Amino acid sequence: MANTKPTIVASDTDHTPPSTELLPVQTGIDRDQRQALAEGLAGVLADSYTLLGKTHGFHWNVTGDRFHSLHAMFQTQYEDLTEAVDELAERIRALGHFAPGSLSQFLKLTGIEDEHGVPDDRAMLEQLVRDNEQVTRACRAVVELADQAGDTVTEDLMNQRMAYHEKAAWMLRASIGKS
Repeated sequence: MANTKPTIVASDTDHTPPSTELLPVQTGIDRDQRQALAEGLAGVLADSYTLLGKTHGFHWNVTGDRFHSLHAMFQTQYEDLTEAVDELAERIRALGHFAPGSLSQFLKLTGIEDEHGVPDDRAMLEQLVRDNEQVTRACRAVVELADQAGDTVTEDLMNQRMAYHEKAAWMLRASIGKS
């Protein structure tokens, strides 16, 4: 039997197309605001997923005198990010949109530069500081949208993520030491 359900494909301008459930989302946030929130969350999701991949790669490949401490810190961070990307995607779905889910979509949406090499431990730390700060800025932009829409659920999620990424950036920055 052929699959009769249509395939939903996001266009280049609509990275979070509306979902196809039979009942509409009626939670008190209008359609245009939910679209803007879903688009903003898609950016946070892309940044978080890209940061997850980079942090995991650095966990595998870190070397040097600080190997053990950095290996453990990177593991703690990528484990948190693994849970976070699920929460972010589920929030997009709760707003009535499909979440981006492919690497190509994430790379189009992210503000984080992909790493193709294996930098030394200091360069890893510097990149991860910048990347955590990028996620924080993306979350802050969504907080403004959520506030305008009266969406306290998304606002709370973004505040939790900002607190995490600000602390992660601090810990990474403190691990760099003096020049």
